[in-house]
Amino acid sequence: MIDYQAILDEIYQRLQQRVDKGEVASYIPELAQVAPEKFGIYLNRIKGDDFYVGDWDEPFSIQSISKVLSFAKAFSLQKNQVFKRLDVEPSGNPFNHLSLLELENGIPRNPFINSGAIVIADMLISLLDNPKEDFLQFVRDISNDQTIQFNKKVAASEAETGYNNYAAANLLKSFGNLKNDVDEVLDFYFHQCSIEMNCKQLTKAFYPFANRGKCMQGKPHLTLNQVKRVNAIMLTCGFYDEAGEFAFEVGLPGKSGVGGGIVALLPGEFTIACWSPGLNEKGNSYLGMHALELFTTKTNLSIF
Repeated sequence: MIDYQAILDEIYQRLQQRVDKGEVASYIPELAQVAPEKFGIYLNRIKGDDFYVGDWDEPFSIQSISKVLSFAKAFSLQKNQVFKRLDVEPSGNPFNHLSLLELENGIPRNPFINSGAIVIADMLISLLDNPKEDFLQFVRDISNDQTIQFNKKVAASEAETGYNNYAAANLLKSFGNLKNDVDEVLDFYFHQCSIEMNCKQLTKAFYPFANRGKCMQGKPHLTLNQVKRVNAIMLTCGFYDEAGEFAFEVGLPGKSGVGGGIVALLPGEFTIACWSPGLNEKGNSYLGMHALELFTTKTNLSIF
């Protein structure tokens, strides 16, 4: 019998004592204002009680974690047609690099780098009647939480400073891999990244990926085949040029965001979310990466 609460408490106390907690993302001004000492963990077990510690109930901007949800929505609507416009290979580069995009004729390596997520945003704008509202409702529905919102200040802050994303979108447009207006696509993209959740809400949003496509209320949102593919891309591409390290150290499919959040899962067993806004040099939560490595080591629970 695993004492999950004791393990989470031990991890929390051990990591809270570290002087180095990483650097809060400063290139998005709104994110730079978040207190670096914040740290929370929430464990949502598929069959059993939940456990949590620290600042698990404080909302934060999920940023690139949203890319899994937007990809899942596009995948459910477009099926394998999505792969005509992007690939499923690890990039080996930071999330915002443009060099491969130019070399590979405007086809992003995967849906979780910025250029890939911008292509997915373009798809959703074409597929949804009211793109931002409909996507937010999808996130609320799979999370069973109608309180989830965009953070308008974060979205505006990204629009003011997201020069690299404007460059990526225009490059995609030049290759014919963006069908809608660049500004419209990026407005959607900046809003999806600005979605706020706490650790508990994040584990609920990712519950279907650990539960054969069904949310906590048993409603199917994805097929089992789609869940398999989403989880595979999370394992290989969820942490950009640190994806191999995460698979090696943690051994779970997962996704990070520069807001300091990380969510990971073990199919049939649990979803787990960590939040600590200080980032390592790869742009992933410094304490969050360590927390999940400690968790899978102490519980002996991973996909391997």
